[in-house]
Order: sequence, then structure tokens, then C-alpha cells
Amino acid sequence: MYPIRETALQFFTACESGQGWEACRPYCHDDASFDVQAESLAGLKTVAAYSDSIPALLITLPDAHYELQFLSDDQPSQTVVAYALFRGTHTGPNGPVAPTGRQIDADYAFVMRFSEGKIARVTKIWNDAYSARQLGWG
Repeated sequence: MYPIRETALQFFTACESGQGWEACRPYCHDDASFDVQAESLAGLKTVAAYSDSIPALLITLPDAHYELQFLSDDQPSQTVVAYALFRGTHTGPNGPVAPTGRQIDADYAFVMRFSEGKIARVTKIWNDAYSARQLGWG
């Protein structure tokens, strides 16, 4: 496995399992940017902010987990793409509404761009409106 691919996998695992920024930090530049075209995450502009938001989500969806489906790298562009399924049930507190007991089954992807061996930018591709409807949030 190429070094950026391994770094991306370690980052993705730490981030999406809710370990927060401190666990993700070794794989990223401190100022790594986060981009997404999803209204619910629009206020998150750094990988640090995004990765620190995941532990709270896992309180709301306590059985939530990701299932990595695909991981590929393009060495010339220093980019790694991860595609995963995110699954969970809204049974915990802190959601936008009281627990609905409804499940999410969402496809999403991360495009991770590297600079000098570390992640410099993450773009998340995800349909938040569809996911919110699945959970009964909108």
C-alpha cells in the first residue's frame, strides 16, 4: 500500500469512528480544510472542526458505524478517495428532534488531498437532506 493510501485509511478510521481531532491530527496538516455541499455541515470549514463533530453525532446515533466499501489513490495528484456506507439509528439524545427510532443508511465519499505526506484538504460528498428524511428529521 502506498504511504498516502495508508495515511488516508488511518485518518478515515479515526475520524469516522468518532475519535475526534486529536486522533486525526497526526495524519493532517493543522490547518487542513474541509469542504462539503451539505447544508447541515456548511459551518465546518476545517478537518479539525469536522472530526470533532463526529463524537456528538455518535451520541445521537449510538449504534452508528461506517462500512468502508472502496479506497483508491491517485499518486500523481496526491489524492485518495474513500467511499463508505454510514448506518445508525436515532435512539440517543441531542438530535434536532426527540429520538425517532428511525435508521439512516447513507452513501458518502471523502476526497482527501495530500501535501507533503499529510492531508491538506478533505471534501465530503454526501446528501444530508436525504439522510435527514431517513431519520425523520426533515
